[in-house]
Amino acid sequence: MDPESSFELIERAQAGDESALGLLLARYLPRLRRWASGRLPRYAREMTDTDDLVQEALLGTFRNFDTFDNRGEWALQAYLRRAVMNRIRNELERVSTRPRVSEFPDTLPSREPSPLEQAVGAELFQRYETALEELSGAEREAVIARLELGCSYQEIATLLEKPSVDAARMTVARALAKVAQAMTPS
Repeated sequence: MDPESSFELIERAQAGDESALGLLLARYLPRLRRWASGRLPRYAREMTDTDDLVQEALLGTFRNFDTFDNRGEWALQAYLRRAVMNRIRNELERVSTRPRVSEFPDTLPSREPSPLEQAVGAELFQRYETALEELSGAEREAVIARLELGCSYQEIATLLEKPSVDAARMTVARALAKVAQAMTPS
């Protein structure tokens, strides 16, 4: 993590410092791409890529950045995740209202997952999302930061205001154990 905090960069960017805005973009774009990867189903990716949605969310946020309420070190990351998720939902809604074009005959074998594979994947993803909802806010942020955003334990310690890297590691480990237990079918 860069020595300059996101909080400081946000304040500078809101004051009109374009270099701070560039640093924020460089910091959050890779994480958000990783987090969003796979959240837009294949059938919805005909014209739009997940990376496009992430960039749109970032640009939309930074276009109106002077109105962003800077509530803490990781507030922007949480805000951007919600913005990306809203873009994904909008895209899914848009795709569901238009007719699907079929260019190939039904007799060709598909490289797409079968309906059964899709259902199992969707069910597993839903169990993961449900398990996350059962965690406390700090535990949920720890799991998302580690698994979905690829944050280091040092970054997680900063995010959760833990006294050490080991404390962050233990928080993640305990939260993951809870997720695994909640995802196990009864």
